[in-house]
Amino acid sequence: MSVHPSILSASHNVGRLLPGLALCGLVTLLAFVAQSGEERLFGRAWLESLVLAIVIGTVVRTLWTPPERWLPGIAFSAKTLLEIAVMLLGASLSIGTIVAAGPGLLFGIAGVVVMAIGISYMIGRVLGLPCRMAILVACGNSICGNSAIAATAPVIGAESDDIAASIGFTAVLGVLVVIGLPLLVPVLGMSKLQYGVLAGLTVYAVPQVIAATAPIGALSVQIGTLVKLVRVLMLGPVMLVLSLGAGHLSRHAGAVGVAPPRLSIAKLVPWFIIGFLALVAARSSGLVPGAALAPMSTLANKLTIVSMAALGLGVDVRVVARAGLRVTAAVVVSLLALGGISLGLIRLLGIA
Repeated sequence: MSVHPSILSASHNVGRLLPGLALCGLVTLLAFVAQSGEERLFGRAWLESLVLAIVIGTVVRTLWTPPERWLPGIAFSAKTLLEIAVMLLGASLSIGTIVAAGPGLLFGIAGVVVMAIGISYMIGRVLGLPCRMAILVACGNSICGNSAIAATAPVIGAESDDIAASIGFTAVLGVLVVIGLPLLVPVLGMSKLQYGVLAGLTVYAVPQVIAATAPIGALSVQIGTLVKLVRVLMLGPVMLVLSLGAGHLSRHAGAVGVAPPRLSIAKLVPWFIIGFLALVAARSSGLVPGAALAPMSTLANKLTIVSMAALGLGVDVRVVARAGLRVTAAVVVSLLALGGISLGLIRLLGIA
């Protein structure tokens, strides 16, 4: 009896993912064990499993480079699983929460992104970065890290070396921000709402926002996720503006006659954001049963931790040493500027 080719293909695809998935699962298990050990020793977890998964994954990646067969499962965990987790978080928000945030915050987020891109670009140029590299750093810092860099690169015709350097450095710095940002809460005397807004405006990726806000409280997670997703939605308008200016950029770089690539709506509005918004609407309409909220939240949390492990396994801290002083300075100073602008918005809007 012969086996249908589609079944063989599906089995092969699953088989390719298993090694990397198992590795991410092992790192996740170690993170849970480490958190449990903290609670027994200190009575509380100073670093929660979300952050520990990143740290442990980063240590593993720094000491050992996974061979090719491990990579598909790691990539699947870092991308697809986190997208599912983010989508499920939509069930924890209602339209009432979004309305309560007020139009001032929503417009403020857009203003912060625009200002941050402009300031970050100028910082990069002052520090001697090439035009395209400065744009990559500006969009990565101001919108959503690696995703923004990946979306921006083909629009402006960036070189592969610039893309790799930007993404690699963003991954390393993103982990440091997740670990260090919660320390500002007692230093600045921030409320959970204020910190959620700050994290949503400054942390690179959606799952990193969750990791950075989880130690502070559920309100910080919800507001941080909401703010971050509004930031991500700014990717569409920014890419549109960049595509309109791509012809000028190509002529400026000497690439006359190079037509800018066509934008894909799917890339500008990812499926998981649509799913997130759909679940927000479903929750607000009462279509999501109350009994399903806790299991969905738990599943989202577990998938996020696995994704954090995968994120750590993709971070090589040696990238910082190879990036060069100018890139390092541009990214760090731009991030500090973004933090300053974000704190200014919080004060301007009187968020308490």
